Amino acid sequence: MRLPFENRIQAGRLLGQALAEYSKRPDVIILALPRGGVPVGFEIARMIDAPLDIMLVRKLGTPGQEELAMGAIASGGSCVLNPDIVAAIDISQETIDAAIVRERQELERRERAYRGEQPPPAVENHCVILVDDGLATGASMLAAVAALKQRNPASIVVAVPVAPAETVLRLQQEANDVVCLATPEPFLAVGRWYREFSQTSDDEVKFLLKRAWATLHIPLDETP
Repeated sequence: MRLPFENRIQAGRLLGQALAEYSKRPDVIILALPRGGVPVGFEIARMIDAPLDIMLVRKLGTPGQEELAMGAIASGGSCVLNPDIVAAIDISQETIDAAIVRERQELERRERAYRGEQPPPAVENHCVILVDDGLATGASMLAAVAALKQRNPASIVVAVPVAPAETVLRLQQEANDVVCLATPEPFLAVGRWYREFSQTSDDEVKFLLKRAWATLHIPLDETP
């Protein structure tokens, strides 16, 4: 795999090729992690002819180093902490609780902004492909996997363009399969492996979701 990727679109198309075995399967649904995972997931959905929706996750940044994840929360109440980071920086429970409250507010805001009146998709007994534009510690994806397991999918596949090898190994212990195109070392940051890595906007996320919902069948969650 030649790095860096040009952008998220190219990365998504390459991932779509790697996920060809899931093409046109009626039980497959793609859940992308906003914001950056949505452009990647949209390209995969087009290539393997699978419905696309979102899995909302919020990283819990460490005080003064917001890009360093001490954990993450996901829709449904799941929370995953990185004990090594928490112990190394000696982060108090009070600080963790405050971060959870703050990020849960943002998670709920995005849920309203992105989904609107669109009901959540059905995932029970489905093969769910969780997508992001890359992983560093993997805390956000681990939270997504933990939250998804509560909804009884048939299997969980994690698909990302790039991640550290140790993060892939950790996710392999939690998901049924992990598809990662590249595991460069030293890793440093996801953005290092893209030529163009501008922030994905809320408007872009909503635009791509509306396109996907208009053209791809989404199995709806009928749970009362």
